[in-house]
Amino acid sequence: MKHFKMLAGAAIALSMTASAVVAQDMAFFRIGTGGTAGTYYPIGGLLANAISNPPGSRPCDQGGSCGVPGLVASALSANGSVANINAIAGGTLESGFSQSDVATWAYTGTGIWEGKPAVEKLRAIANLYPESIHLVASAESGINSVTDLKGKRVSMDEPGSGTLVDAKIIINGYGITEDDIDPEYLKPDQAADRMRDGAMDAFFFVGGYPAGAISELASQHDVKLIPITCEEAPKICEDFKFFGPDTIPGGTYEGNADSVNTLSVGAQWVTSADQPEELVYNITKALWNESTRKLLDAGHAKGKMITPDTALDGVGIPLHPGAEKFYKEAGLLK
Repeated sequence: MKHFKMLAGAAIALSMTASAVVAQDMAFFRIGTGGTAGTYYPIGGLLANAISNPPGSRPCDQGGSCGVPGLVASALSANGSVANINAIAGGTLESGFSQSDVATWAYTGTGIWEGKPAVEKLRAIANLYPESIHLVASAESGINSVTDLKGKRVSMDEPGSGTLVDAKIIINGYGITEDDIDPEYLKPDQAADRMRDGAMDAFFFVGGYPAGAISELASQHDVKLIPITCEEAPKICEDFKFFGPDTIPGGTYEGNADSVNTLSVGAQWVTSADQPEELVYNITKALWNESTRKLLDAGHAKGKMITPDTALDGVGIPLHPGAEKFYKEAGLLK
């Protein structure tokens, strides 16, 4: 697993007096995210800020943090869904973000987890937002559909990522294998750099829009989004029920005025059954308080899509008992 790069919650920078530290226990809670150019990383930073309330901080009712008393949360840049789940299973992360499909496969020992030990202690905190599947092509590549990828230089994303899994499913659904393309396995920002230099024809990215790496690329290089639909490749949606129809609105990326139909999976916040029930209950409660709502609405375009109404959508693994307790109290779960 690649080196983790820490993005500490802003609350960690608050000064703490020795007496306050003694008076209140301090706990650390890491959130594994994705690459810095994607959506997981900034969303993870927002949530780390939201749930943090280090010892010595002002209480919520006095204008301070409305997070969990004594908690210091941090978002770590990582390799995405598969890497985060492996780290949770190994005890090197307390929590992380995962695509809904990858979480389900890991828990059940199916799909990409077939032949490997199932991660039976994997538990859900919340479904966050839909992750749109982006297939970005250089305008000069001659690519107008997934079938046009044959013979082209295509980045499928890096090993250990959920994007790589989905990219394989998609090209296979369109009757293409990795032998039919010139595949590379790069992070989105690296793939974008290669495309800018004329050394990459297309790349896959799964995440919320707008994605930083794609926005930056589109401002410097002519690119286009390629449609991915169940109508064109029905076997994808027949065999993999976690995919849903989605649309990337026109104007999301420079030079792409028209909306593009694609597919999406859910971005979910997962943890281990070994995490204390009271801690996860308090984290879930902090996730859905009014202070966090303001942070999410102001902090990222996808933040507005993180709502209690969709917190349980597409969750294919058990809820953590602490999260389950909160949702029952909130009337969101019977």
